Amino acid sequence: MAKKMIDVAADAGADFVKFQTFKTEALVTKTAEKADYQKNLTKKDESQFEMIKNLELDREAHEELIKYCKSRDVRFLSTAFDRESIDMLSKLNIPLYKIPSGEITNLLYLRHIGGMGKPIIMSTGMSTLDEVRSALNVLLECDVEKNKVTVLHCNTEYPTPMEDVNLKAMLTIRDE
Repeated sequence: MAKKMIDVAADAGADFVKFQTFKTEALVTKTAEKADYQKNLTKKDESQFEMIKNLELDREAHEELIKYCKSRDVRFLSTAFDRESIDMLSKLNIPLYKIPSGEITNLLYLRHIGGMGKPIIMSTGMSTLDEVRSALNVLLECDVEKNKVTVLHCNTEYPTPMEDVNLKAMLTIRDE
């Protein structure tokens, strides 16, 4: 399925294909409930832990997908959800990092990813403007150049209801 996604993205002229890198045990407890949208789209008898574990990509899978992306002339990008995943992506020489919305207030995570010395894309779903400012300041304190950080205006509900689309927020974020 991942290679099909790469093929479709490459055929459409995409520059990047984005994946997610995580260790299930660092992301979710065995008793966590699925989100409503997950319940509607997945097996009813499967726990969130089991669902996430089935989606986890190991190092070999990452290496295979990176190689396949290169063969299709599209760049590989992955959102790292924990420090171990950041380190694995670093060893794979990923050219930039993507911070998930849920880690924007995680100081240790931000310092770790900021210390990698690479460009960063930062998602901001569920975050206040003060939290976005604070996260950006942490990255700048790690000597990440401001022009090497791309801040995304995000919504964490999929699909985003039209009443929650606030495109003017992008202007506010840009001007900060």
